[in-house]
This record gives sequence, C-alpha cells and structure tokens, in this order.
Amino acid sequence: MSLKIKIHNQAAEEVKDMELAENIFAVPVNTELLHQAIVAQNNNSRQVLAHTKTKSEVAGGGKKPWKQKGTGRARVGSSRSPIWIGGGVTFGPRKDRNFKQKINQKMKQKAMFIALSDRLASKSLVVIDGFKLPEYKTKAVSNLISTFEKKILNTDRRSLLIVSDRKDDMLKYSVRNLENIKLINIDNINLLDILNHRNLIITEQAVVAFSKRYNQ
Repeated sequence: MSLKIKIHNQAAEEVKDMELAENIFAVPVNTELLHQAIVAQNNNSRQVLAHTKTKSEVAGGGKKPWKQKGTGRARVGSSRSPIWIGGGVTFGPRKDRNFKQKINQKMKQKAMFIALSDRLASKSLVVIDGFKLPEYKTKAVSNLISTFEKKILNTDRRSLLIVSDRKDDMLKYSVRNLENIKLINIDNINLLDILNHRNLIITEQAVVAFSKRYNQ
C-alpha cells in the first residue's frame, strides 16, 4: 500500500496527490533513538563560554607575600593561591572542555525520519507546490500561513517550520519578522528544528529532493 499526501497551492486548495517514501515518512517511533539523537545534536552545537583562571593565569602574585620563616604565619608562595581572595580558581569551568558526542549517521537519519513520520501521522505536515510571492510583504505571507492554519492544520497557535527547496530571498525577508516561524533550506533540515515546531510546511520539490537523497 503506497503512502500518499495531498499537495496544496498557496490558497490551501488541493491540486494533486504525491507518493511518499515509506522508509522516510512511515517510520515507527523509537523514543530511545530520538532521545540519543537530540542529546547528541544539542551537545555538538553547545558553545563553551564559561572559563575560570588558574593560579598561573591570574595577573600578579609574582612576589612572595612574606618571608618563609620567622613571621609566625603560615608559609605562602603567592598571593594568587586559590585560598586567597583574588587568587585562581580550583576545579572551575575551562574553555577547553569538549562536549562533542558521536552518533552513527544512520541513527541520526532514522531519528529525523521518525520526526517527519510523526508530523505526517498527526496531520501536522503540509506539502505546498511552491511559494510565489509578488513582492516583499510580511502581511501577505502571514495571511497565507493563517489560511493553512485554519483550513488544514486546524490550529490557532502558531509554531511553524517552513522548508524550502531553494534560496528565496523574498520569502526569507517576508517571514523573518513573524514570531514562531522559522524558514530553512532542505539542505539544512535537522531533527531539533522539526521537533521544536508543532507544524511543518514543506515544498513539493523539497520533498522530492529529500526522498531522492536518501533513496539512492
């Protein structure tokens, strides 16, 4: 039994059917794999910002505070000791930490297929024949999206990922000021973007390119 989906035009009207690859859009849920892929992607995109200085990195402290013997006080070699105020930090966060986490390429791909299959099964995925905008107009794109939300997605809570098959500056600049909408190219599609948005609108050519890439 083939898997089909309706293709819509910009007015959210059905224009034709499209067959989908079952190995991409009909993959059963595997929560353990999804969790592993999400953790890996988050860790691999993590920036190491926190950094504390050790005793040797803190400026100053070159002179011995007092002589070794005869003062009655504890011996000390530097005022930049971690036990002194203004000294270095012991076991603090360092910028050379590595949070990278390896994940098998096939596992990464399957996790993305699971996310796409879930969006299709929950009727949160819409295929459009393309975006043809006459001018740079945010309001026009917002109205277009609202039409899909009312007629097909049945939602009044905007959380949308748009996946295009090509670079489209007119679409890019028309949606960039709209809240809870993200536009990406099919080459940059990833698991987190799919899961972080409740609904997905993808162009027909993007589906073709995506299916061709993983069914060669």
